[in-house]
Amino acid sequence: MRLYIHTTPNTQLIPTNYHSKLVGVLHKWLGKDNDDHGKISLYSFSSLHNAKFENGKITCQHGAKFFISFYDANKAKKVVKSILESPEMFAGMIVNDLTIEEDKDLSNREVFLFASPIFVKRTCIGEKNGKEFTFNDSESSTVMTDTLKAKMQEAGLEPDDDLEVKFDKSYQQKKSTIFWYRDISMRVNKCPVIIKGSPESKLFAWNVGIGNSTGIGLGAIY
Repeated sequence: MRLYIHTTPNTQLIPTNYHSKLVGVLHKWLGKDNDDHGKISLYSFSSLHNAKFENGKITCQHGAKFFISFYDANKAKKVVKSILESPEMFAGMIVNDLTIEEDKDLSNREVFLFASPIFVKRTCIGEKNGKEFTFNDSESSTVMTDTLKAKMQEAGLEPDDDLEVKFDKSYQQKKSTIFWYRDISMRVNKCPVIIKGSPESKLFAWNVGIGNSTGIGLGAIY
């Protein structure tokens, strides 16, 4: 289930590394009894859209737009209730419109656009920092596929032997860049992905996102 959210304009400038604030708002809406802390994230959320850079900050003079997707529809409904009770976000933004989109048929879809940068990382036993991958690395497809399969297993879904996730390298504007979350830097990808597999697997990916760190706003797709 996907929630499309629109806010009032910000009254204070938004820092470029606002994702930690967005995470804080999401966990406020999930509630104090939220059991997702420290677990594999079975949800994803996009970056803020309708945003303009201004003097090293971000402003949304017509309000911001973003979405949150959940594999568990009950969590989505809980967030809807919380938003209605406490619509305040940060930088003076307040939710003033909310649209719910039910799960849909993705049987005929293979190419999915990125709604936030995609982070691909693998840490092996004995390694401290692990390795980050870009669309130029041949291993990125295997890592993204394995990560999605691990999330499917966590959700109790049947294995999909035909599942494959890879970057759509035909996209002309693809690029790799540095993303900051608080004081941590990550090499992320702004590139669509191709997902092959069952309709259930595609829908799961549509809700939970692709790659690593979807719980902090990376890897959301549409």
